[in-house]
Amino acid sequence: MRTESVRLLRTLEHPCGYFKGRHAQNLVIDPLASELPRLYDFALARGFRRAGGHVYRPDCRRCRACVATRIPVAEFRPDRSMRRCHKRNQDLEVSMELVSESTEVVALYQRYLSWRHPGGGMDLDGIEDFREFVSCPWSPTRFLCLREAGRLLAVAVTDVGPQGHSAVYTFYEPRAAERGLGTYSILAQIDLARRESAPYLYLGYWIERHPKMEYKTRFRPIELLQDGEWVRAP
Repeated sequence: MRTESVRLLRTLEHPCGYFKGRHAQNLVIDPLASELPRLYDFALARGFRRAGGHVYRPDCRRCRACVATRIPVAEFRPDRSMRRCHKRNQDLEVSMELVSESTEVVALYQRYLSWRHPGGGMDLDGIEDFREFVSCPWSPTRFLCLREAGRLLAVAVTDVGPQGHSAVYTFYEPRAAERGLGTYSILAQIDLARRESAPYLYLGYWIERHPKMEYKTRFRPIELLQDGEWVRAP
């Protein structure tokens, strides 16, 4: 039987994006590997995630706080606050679109970063940074777009695969933050995965008791990757 292998690379230590004073490292699947497009679904199921052309997984020497998560979409049931969010946004048009670097998309991205990450460097990202972050030539990426009377309010960057969809990144109009567009985008991604018979929506990494990550475990049921096995969160 023929076996195939692909190189795993380990990054140098770099400042952790979640805990001040800590350092982080990632395992990265060789970005030049010809098998990478075919391996992507397999990698998602093993806790990897995509950023630009890199498929990575945290591999810190002294920390295992980042836990991969996924929603089994057929079993998902929204809670009361999610149902209210869904109702509040029923006036929005939801569409799946090709990856775009249009003026309206990039301008929305820059407004979001300036609001969400002021002074952190990301707020200075230009079109090249946008291009390198959201997609790459081989990725099965689509934009789930939310519009109000034609005006773009949110883009949920979504990788669409047969074994699962991945919520890569979402950016939205800061002036419409009261709509709960982050939550509504995930609800729309769950609906999309159901329609396309994809069993899971991968939500990326969760960190227990971290304020930026608490929203993920509000979506139930949710599965956590622990010691190489997917288990239901209690």
